[in-house]
Amino acid sequence: MSKQWASSDGSFKRQVSKFQEIISADHPIFKPAKGRYWLYVSLACPWAHRTLITRALKGLTSVIGVSVVHWHLDTKGWRFLPADEGSLEKAKRENLYKSKVGGIRSTLSDKSSPEGDIPNDSARLFVDGTFDPNERAQRLSDLYYKADPEYNARFTVPVLWDTKLKTIVSNESAQIIRVLNSGVFDKFAGDETIGLDLVPSELESQIDEFNSWVYDNINNGVYKTGFAENAEIYEKEVVNVFQHLDKVEAILKQRYEVLKSRYQSLDEVLSRYFTVGEQLTEADVRLYTTIVRFDPVYVQHFKCNLNSIRDGYPFIHLWLRNLYWNYDAFRYTTDFDHIKLHYTRSHSRINPLGITPLGPSPDIRSLRD
Repeated sequence: MSKQWASSDGSFKRQVSKFQEIISADHPIFKPAKGRYWLYVSLACPWAHRTLITRALKGLTSVIGVSVVHWHLDTKGWRFLPADEGSLEKAKRENLYKSKVGGIRSTLSDKSSPEGDIPNDSARLFVDGTFDPNERAQRLSDLYYKADPEYNARFTVPVLWDTKLKTIVSNESAQIIRVLNSGVFDKFAGDETIGLDLVPSELESQIDEFNSWVYDNINNGVYKTGFAENAEIYEKEVVNVFQHLDKVEAILKQRYEVLKSRYQSLDEVLSRYFTVGEQLTEADVRLYTTIVRFDPVYVQHFKCNLNSIRDGYPFIHLWLRNLYWNYDAFRYTTDFDHIKLHYTRSHSRINPLGITPLGPSPDIRSLRD
């Protein structure tokens, strides 16, 4: 970890996003349109993963295209893969930009494969990453500098890009998913739209309250644990993560027991088994992207090893598997290869040898285990 990520006491500090505009019919500049906006993401990044799940749940894959950076984050930041005109035409012809993950094939696998012989500079198109068909950028930083030539912070994903004005609308994931959920693109979705509202007004305050402590103590908590630069801070942060996982476990246990008393079949229970209320909401999306990475990466790489989800948290584990196996928007945007390779190969300060562990096996267990 670079020292720019840590304060003087060795604790992790997350960067505040600079670009935070919205898209709406009333906005003077950024108005909704089909094909105008583009997502740049990393499949490894939990913050970018939120936007992919929301885009898929809202039926917006034909409305907003996607490009995926290479899983390896080097000293210059995120990079795209090069592509010739034939590759660009093939991607356009096969609508690869409009898939749930921009054409990356390994998302169709339920487990990661041994990748010890894959070098960090591997350039397998539609496996390690994709290209930028809009600006032909080589690096994500190229887009940041195009939007703001004086930009001087880290080049983070996700990025919501305006292809018309050639600028960044937002690089704040929480804001992007609210924009995607707002309904401003629904009329362009056609048959894809399912009328799902991830932040219904009657649950909004509960969702916001749940998100607030989950973000600080779990989503960001694993980073504060993994990037801690002294033992005292690490021990404080890792205990805090598990205290809040205990809190989620208690919430889901109570929900399960209430639902089980009402419905006879497990399928009926699972169709209502969520963190806030009895419908899928933004709270589930935001928690999922951390929990699905927990056993494959955070247990060993970030030293969050007081327990695992699969062995220590039966109700969170059931909730996780329900989302993964019963909702394509979760399953087909989760790429265990990108997740494991990114963390173990990019954080040389944490894992200097760059060896990627083979386990756990499987990356995610079946729903009926």
